[in-house]
Amino acid sequence: MFEFFIVKNRKPLLSVMCELLGMSANVPTDICFSFCGLLERGGRTGPHKDGWGITFYEGKGCRSFKDPLPSCDSEIARLVRSYPIKSRAVISHIRQANRGKVSLENTHPFIREMWGRHWTYAHNGQLSNYKSLLKPEIYQPVGNTDSELAFCWLMDQVRQKYPTKPKNMQTVFRFIAKQAETLRGLGVFNMLLSDGVYLMAYCTSKLHWITRRAPFGKATLIDTDWVIDFQEETTPDDIVSVIATEPLTGDETWQKMGTGEFLLFKQGELIFNSAKA
Repeated sequence: MFEFFIVKNRKPLLSVMCELLGMSANVPTDICFSFCGLLERGGRTGPHKDGWGITFYEGKGCRSFKDPLPSCDSEIARLVRSYPIKSRAVISHIRQANRGKVSLENTHPFIREMWGRHWTYAHNGQLSNYKSLLKPEIYQPVGNTDSELAFCWLMDQVRQKYPTKPKNMQTVFRFIAKQAETLRGLGVFNMLLSDGVYLMAYCTSKLHWITRRAPFGKATLIDTDWVIDFQEETTPDDIVSVIATEPLTGDETWQKMGTGEFLLFKQGELIFNSAKA
């Protein structure tokens, strides 16, 4: 599946938080359309000028691109935008720094290994009074953000609860959601997390999602008015779910997540919704 686009014009869209973007698909899919909309918010239509990053999964491997420069001015971002990498799971982030200096080591997404797989994480929000509680033993942060420390703490909790990979991975993500409740008690904690097979979204304040499947139609980005006709670029069997802080398109129906809600996707399908459990 391809997300092909054309440029028409730009509209400003302001937000005061970092922004998240995730994708889960049942076929290798490029995320150029959604990614380009997100990039515009990184210093042009939004204030998120303190770095950006994106991770694509390919089998058990992953490619990660990060830059502490604003995404709208980043040559690396232009490379990724023009190079349609296809993936079944993607996590991206544009940063507006509040904890930790603007630097490469503090740029999301963050990646750690567990059970022989790369786990990728990105966080939107700000935590307070967290250092006395979040003291990971196994996984240690490289930078000095609350986000990375929270990720290391989460991974520690999982590794201690499950020393070896369980057969039922949904139980793992439910356990992670319970730990996320603790983090939500420290402030705003919106999160995307993936092991390359599953994609989890946890919401404190603001996350939206959409699943695209046949019959496909056209969509227009809010930030740039780039247009795509998904019907021309897909097959009837394609299923793609996109999660973002703010809706990326203005002519589609996005679902808003509630506080404390978490979703779990696999191959484009929503397989668990805590609001309906």
